[in-house]
Amino acid sequence: MLLAIDAGNTNTVFAVIEGEDIRCQWRTVTTASRTADEYVVWLTQLMDLEQIPSSDVDEAIISTVVPQALYDLRKLCRDYFGCEPLVVGEGVELGIKVLLERSTEVGADRLVNAVAAGDRYGGPLIAVDFGTATTFDVADANGDYRGGVIAPGVHLSLEALHMAAAKLPHIAVERPPRVVGDGTLEAMQSGVYWGYISLIEGIVSRIREEFSETNTSEMKVIATGGLAPLFAGGTDVIEHVDPDLTIRGLQLLHKRNS
Repeated sequence: MLLAIDAGNTNTVFAVIEGEDIRCQWRTVTTASRTADEYVVWLTQLMDLEQIPSSDVDEAIISTVVPQALYDLRKLCRDYFGCEPLVVGEGVELGIKVLLERSTEVGADRLVNAVAAGDRYGGPLIAVDFGTATTFDVADANGDYRGGVIAPGVHLSLEALHMAAAKLPHIAVERPPRVVGDGTLEAMQSGVYWGYISLIEGIVSRIREEFSETNTSEMKVIATGGLAPLFAGGTDVIEHVDPDLTIRGLQLLHKRNS
């Protein structure tokens, strides 16, 4: 079995994959100081609940945008699962070209999303990831990576609003029934929800306009991340919601490199 690890700025996802099937996946808060010993206690207990013996895991792949977390994630795979993990960005062949002058600056998760989206849906496309940041990543008709856009994430924006304004409460992200709110809570929910809908539609429109001369077909838009279904329900721009896009990308990269 394959252990796929996606370590983001806020959460780290562990997935156990058997063949083409994602058997289970779990999420924990990303903490750069967490040791391999702490990871294995938490992870093996969850695996036991799903009746997955740790001895069945014999391969691993890691994608991380938190360099400080890599040492212990790699040690987890080596010491407790007896395998040397592939690490995206360390000699892993993507199977696509990264057509940028400063290609090393692109986050591993963004490249993994582009690889997975291109394989599953075909290019040209825009992959939108609702994470700590809201990212838009572009792949052309050949599946090659062409760059993207990084905007503040939804929860990050909410936290900044709450911290900067004394009278504004901390709220959950919800779709309000009306654009114009009757009170502070409704007004904040509307500003965040419909503001991000407008951001998504605006950025997608401008990306399509920039690539209109080089792509004969209209770009598909694929969304991933925990908030993807919520925002996909408010706009026709998002054509596909794929919550497992990053994990599927890691699975594909492992298959290409093993």
